[in-house]
This record gives sequence, structure tokens and C-alpha cells, in this order.
Amino acid sequence: MERETAIMLTNTAGKPGLLTETQQLTRDAGRLMSRKVWLSKALYNALPYFYMIAGVAAFLATLYISHWLWLLPHYLLFAAACIHMGIFVQRRRSRR
Repeated sequence: MERETAIMLTNTAGKPGLLTETQQLTRDAGRLMSRKVWLSKALYNALPYFYMIAGVAAFLATLYISHWLWLLPHYLLFAAACIHMGIFVQRRRSRR
């Protein structure tokens, strides 16, 4: 019985399985998300400052929101996330 199980496992591992369209799309999207991105050195060095400027700009934009108050928490959350990310990236780079 053990030998039959071992043979079955080795035989099935060699055959490629057919994927549905959804599974193929999911696999391709996973490859795209895990792909390395190349940035120029100037853009890479400016990234934490861009995050912080975007956060401060979003925070200042909340001062001018008067009619759409439902939008205010979204701006504040975005501002906090950008400022936090900018500081986080800058501190990690300066640690070296």
C-alpha cells in the first residue's frame, strides 16, 4: 500500500495542472506585485520628503474643506499615514 501511495505522489507531481482563468489571473497579479521596481537615485532619495510633503499638504487641505465634512476624516487619515511613512522611511535610512 505504501509503495502505491509513493508511486501516485511521484506521478502526479510531474504533471502540470491546468488553471482556470481566475487562477491564472491571480498568479499573474501576484508576480506583478512581487516584482522589483527600479527607481533613479534622485527619486529614491526624495521619496521620504515626498511622503512628508504630501501629508502636510493633505493636512493643510483639511482647513479649506467646508461643505464636504464627510471627506475630512479621509484627508486626516491620509495625512497621518503619509507623514508617518515619510518619517519611518527616513529613520530607517539614517540608521545605517
